[in-house]
Parts: sequence; C-alpha cells; structure tokens
Amino acid sequence: MPADGGDLPAVAHMVEHVLTHLENHRARFSTISSNSSPSSSAAPPPLFVGAQGPQGSGKTYLTSRLREALGKKGVRAVVMSLDDLYLTHEGLVQVAGGNLDGSERTGNVLLKGRGLPGTHDVQLGTEVLGALKEINGAVGVDGEGSFNKQGRTIELPSFEKSLFEGEGDRLPRGEGKGTVVSAPPTVDVVVLEGWCVGFYPVSDECLKRRWTGAKQAEGGGGGGWEEGLTESDKASVRGLMGVCEMAGVRMEDVEEVNEKLKAYVDWWQMLDMFLQIKPPEHSPYAIIYKWRLQQEHNMKSRNGGKGMSDEQVKRFVDRYIPGYVFFGDGVTKGLEADVKAEEGKCDNEASVQGALTARRPSWIGRGLVITIGEEREVLGVDSF
Repeated sequence: MPADGGDLPAVAHMVEHVLTHLENHRARFSTISSNSSPSSSAAPPPLFVGAQGPQGSGKTYLTSRLREALGKKGVRAVVMSLDDLYLTHEGLVQVAGGNLDGSERTGNVLLKGRGLPGTHDVQLGTEVLGALKEINGAVGVDGEGSFNKQGRTIELPSFEKSLFEGEGDRLPRGEGKGTVVSAPPTVDVVVLEGWCVGFYPVSDECLKRRWTGAKQAEGGGGGGWEEGLTESDKASVRGLMGVCEMAGVRMEDVEEVNEKLKAYVDWWQMLDMFLQIKPPEHSPYAIIYKWRLQQEHNMKSRNGGKGMSDEQVKRFVDRYIPGYVFFGDGVTKGLEADVKAEEGKCDNEASVQGALTARRPSWIGRGLVITIGEEREVLGVDSF
C-alpha cells in the first residue's frame, strides 16, 4: 500500500518512491562517511529529485502536496521550480530578439517568450543547485578527514509572471522575496520540478529525422511519414497528427534550442532520482492543450477574467510542443551517441558498443512514471 499522500493517489505513489530512495541514499552516505571518518556524525546531502510533467498536468500542485506529505513523516523537503530560474525580463527580451553576435534577426519563434531551454539563467541555476547540495555542510572532507558541519542559508530565486503585462521578470534576490532555506535543521530532499526537467539534447541526425517526420505528420499526417524513423521517433512524432502544426517554426529554431539544452545536462546530472507525470501515449499533446486551457479558465474565474483567450492559450502551448517532440524522451533514454551507429541511425534506445556509448541519466533505475488520464486520474504506475 503506497505511503500516505492524503486523498491523491499520485502523491501517495510519489511519497513511497521518495522514501524508499531516501533510505538508500542515507545508507550509501553512512557507508561513505564511516569509511572517511568513523567519528563523523554529519548529515548527508539532500536527496535530489527531478519532477517532470507537461503544462496543466498538476505537477506544481503535486510536488507541493509531496512536500507536505513528507513533512508529516519528519522528512524536510524543499521544492524549487524551473520557472524561477528564468532570465530577467531584460534577458528574455534579448534572447527573443538578437543573435549571439548581437546582429538583428527575424527571431526564433520558440524563444519568443519564456519557457523553452535558452530562456533560463544557467549560471544561476548551477549556483543555487550547488548550494543546495552543500546546504547540510556534509559534502566535503577537510585535511583532517572530518566533515564540515556548518550550515547555510539560501534564498531561492523567484520569478513573477504577472510583471511586464504577463511577460514576467525575476525578482531581485537578497530582499527576502524568494523562499529562504536554512540548515540546520537538515534538508532531506530537494525537488526540482518543471515541464522540461530531464529533457536531453539529440544528435543532428536524429533532429533532422524527427523534423522531417514531424512536418509530414503535423495537422493530420499523410502516407509515408514513418519512413526512416526509429521507434522512439515515431512515438515522439505520432501525437502531432491532427493536433498541432509547427507553423512558423524553422529547423534552425529547433537546432538552437537543442544547442541551448546541452548546458542543462549538468543540472540533470545532480539528480539522484526522478518522478514523471505523463499523459497516455495515444493522445499526449491533445491532452496538454485541454489541461492548459482548463488551467487558464480556472485562473480567470478567480481573478475577474484576466488572462489569455482560448486562441492565445493554443498559441502558447504550440510553442512548447516541439520540446516534447524532439527532446522529451530523454527523461528515460538520456543522451544518445554523437556518432551514427553502423545501420545509419542514432536511436536513444540503441545499445551501441565501443565509442558509440550513450550517456545514461543519473536516475535510471530510480525513476517513477505515473500515467494520468484527462481528468488527471492515475491510469498506471511504472518504474524506469
């Protein structure tokens, strides 16, 4: 029977998964600590948990409930959203309108607004996640072989989406506007949640292959769209049919996001385990549109009607869909080999020998995927 998660079955499964791996995490650290300094009683670093789910799936609410449920069991958890690592408004404007060399350009439609890889402050994220890793003061060994037990205080970044007419801006740090995390007491778990947490870049060959398949399949598809695609490609592209047209998106736009995503892999390598909330395979993208529209309607019902129109919501989600198509299966597959396999294809699922070795995510073997239906009911639970 899953651990207590209140009235939400998904949370109960998440709690059980985290508690199991927290126990293992503590045991591993205890062994390392004993071997390094038998007299040390330092707390282990927090267990880092990645949590990914599409827009409107309820991931932010579920991770909040996860934190509450863990707290009732004496486990202190901190939740940080990828959204709070967005660039400042000025930075977002620059990303949306200029090339790396400073020259003007038409612009990458995928970066016209916050959301996709390339719109986050990578340096800030690395600094904050690194500080959280060290917050219990138990990650380094000094010259005498004893652990540094001094605690820390960290103010997490905070992004306010309502500023600049909805374009948003990151609030200044150091003014107490973000969540302040202090240790002691020990921080047991850190959850990093976001729609693209765990997404991995793909090789040029795979990007081109999926691009060709996506352009043939979008808006209803036609015969032959599966030709030349691997099984992973087909699963990623199939949901576009009759749902989304990537109008205005160029292959170079996707290539730029793919390049930006490479910097995020260092974040993912900090994660010890993973929680994924996903829609059913038969209509993954269509349900995302429905969920996000429900989310907007609910917000407008509470604030007097302020928010996006239905058409604006559709355009908003349109910009995210390529992220799922090209990079979403990285959560369970990781980074594919940079060199083509002998058969001329580089599939995330391929086991390539010698130099053709894929980079596995750090959480493989410690991942939980919860499939939910249109009403966000739990349809299935599996591990990866």
